Amino acid sequence: MVSNHLTQMKKIITLFIGCILITGCSSSKSALEKSFTAEETTLIMNADGLKPMRVYKIDSKSDSLLLRTKSNYIKPNPKDPVLQSFVKRLYATVRDSISMGVGIAAPQVGILKNIIWVQRFDKEGMPFEVYLNPKITKYSEKTQTVKEGCLSIPNRSATLSSRSLIISIEYDTMKAEHKTESIEGFTSVIFQHEIDHLHGILYLDHLRKEINDVKKSK
Repeated sequence: MVSNHLTQMKKIITLFIGCILITGCSSSKSALEKSFTAEETTLIMNADGLKPMRVYKIDSKSDSLLLRTKSNYIKPNPKDPVLQSFVKRLYATVRDSISMGVGIAAPQVGILKNIIWVQRFDKEGMPFEVYLNPKITKYSEKTQTVKEGCLSIPNRSATLSSRSLIISIEYDTMKAEHKTESIEGFTSVIFQHEIDHLHGILYLDHLRKEINDVKKSK
């Protein structure tokens, strides 16, 4: 009886320790996915929220490698001072006189998190708005032809005809609200362009595909 009791106790202790280890690993992984890394935090907090950040360019090998890397989920925590500082600096970057873009994604300044700024040409006053974890849930079959450029691809632009005219998106706000929306026209192109960045995709990839499709059709 004593032997059986000790065996059962060992099993319980082993199971308990296993649960702690599994929970600990899971919590660590979850925390890593939902917050900025130490390196990202240092990069963000090395200046105040009004200072633009360096835009990563494809003509640099190290920059290009990061731009081709998929970004991660960011927890929409209104009380996170690093997140608050970062969105301000990302906005300062896209509105900087050197850049003056209509949209920007976090990877373009070296931060692999799902955060973008988009200028809403479809709204009165054409405001800039920030989106966390944006995701396109539906693309219209009807497309539009537009000329695109990119802050990370200097001194170049190209006309694409494969961007959807209308898209449906879902995203988180800085107030931790989850929303859905339908967007069309040129503003939808900006969303498609910036969300591509979060997946390590550049507009040049779409251009190459269009060129290859034309070649195959001949």
